[in-house]
Amino acid sequence: MSASTRIPPIAQPFVSDRAKKTLDLVEEFVEKDCIPADPLFQAQLDAAPSRWQAHPPVIEELKTKARRLGLWNMFLSKSHFSQGAGFTNLEYGLMAEYLGKSSIASEATNNAAPDTGNMEVLAKYGNEAQKGEWLGSLLEGKIRSAFLMTEPEVASSDATNIQLRIRREGNEYVLNGSKWWSSGAGDPRCQVYLVMGKSDPTNQDTYKQQSVVLVRANTPGITVHRMLTVYGYDDAPHGHGHITFENVRVPVSNMVLGEGRGFEIIQGRLGPGRIHHAMRTIGAAEKAIEWLIARINDDRKKTFGQSLSSHGVILEWVAKSRIEIDAARLIVLNAAIKIDQGNAKAALKEIAQAKVLVPQTALTIIDRAVQAYGAAGICQDTPLAYMWALIRTLRIADGPDEVHLQQLGKRENRSRKDAVVSKLNWQRAETDRLLTANGFGKIKSHL
Repeated sequence: MSASTRIPPIAQPFVSDRAKKTLDLVEEFVEKDCIPADPLFQAQLDAAPSRWQAHPPVIEELKTKARRLGLWNMFLSKSHFSQGAGFTNLEYGLMAEYLGKSSIASEATNNAAPDTGNMEVLAKYGNEAQKGEWLGSLLEGKIRSAFLMTEPEVASSDATNIQLRIRREGNEYVLNGSKWWSSGAGDPRCQVYLVMGKSDPTNQDTYKQQSVVLVRANTPGITVHRMLTVYGYDDAPHGHGHITFENVRVPVSNMVLGEGRGFEIIQGRLGPGRIHHAMRTIGAAEKAIEWLIARINDDRKKTFGQSLSSHGVILEWVAKSRIEIDAARLIVLNAAIKIDQGNAKAALKEIAQAKVLVPQTALTIIDRAVQAYGAAGICQDTPLAYMWALIRTLRIADGPDEVHLQQLGKRENRSRKDAVVSKLNWQRAETDRLLTANGFGKIKSHL
């Protein structure tokens, strides 16, 4: 069965024939070209004189084929952007699931973070000069970029804590401060940073103190101190940089949208970004269940004289994994549809639901597969350990689960408390009336 025939019925009416054909192409490209090439990418990376200066040739070969197939920049929703391939968030969501099954498929199709979010920022908020200087090259996949928001000295889950200073001096902005977890900063093709900092720290509105500026990666005063590891993985050549800015000067024309508009920009950027992560994570969960099924049916690896598939607890893992993936997928597709019908702001609840649920679900499924493989599951001989490390970070990236859960809880309580209490009080009163009218006593109520 092809990918287009497996689209959940609830999503079918929202998927065009063109998107279905592209979805089948994406599936074939990922399964037949990208996944077999994942180890080649690592081998070429390891063979280079420096993992941080390498650009494995297989990536360019895959990019050439992807463009020939029309699999390029699918992430830019046609509802909000004119520069993309003309798909909706829902349609791209179905495609991104397959991209998530390979470590290189997203870059091979120019749908890789953080470039996707940065391109959305430039397309949505950038002026014509900024688009001309950066957006075209990013859309062509000629350069890479990084988004610098998180800082080591503060609790960055509350972005009002951001301290990097953006001070205007004449026709320039001067930047001083530090950033880390600057994903993509290690790539030798990374040429531009989108940097969030405080331009007006005394503003009474704490959500208008921040701004976003474009900074060339080779600007004097920038020091890249190190690349951070993710559970021991260096993620080269992409990397997650720890970077300081010391009197870094950029033209005032590099300000995105305007001073004090930083929160507006990051909210517009992170909404689609969160859903893109969730979409790809569904694919990783599907890959994990495939490896789980392969392991439990391996006749060479029997326990107590029986294959693992004959053990009830193992079959329960498979069943639970299938249910959990299918349920999580519906949460993701629902969020994508909601964005398509309005925008990311109108889908805050649905995006948060996906952002919290999907990584937790995928981690549970990957962990089952790891357990089934035993020692092989925690080493480099299977993709499971690396998948777990990458997806575990998503419970922190783009806002930790706890922040989203708090906001979801506040929103749910605030929007429903009056109506719920009123309804339940009315129902209690009506119950009392019915009981009394029929000769019964009132029941005890805790309302």
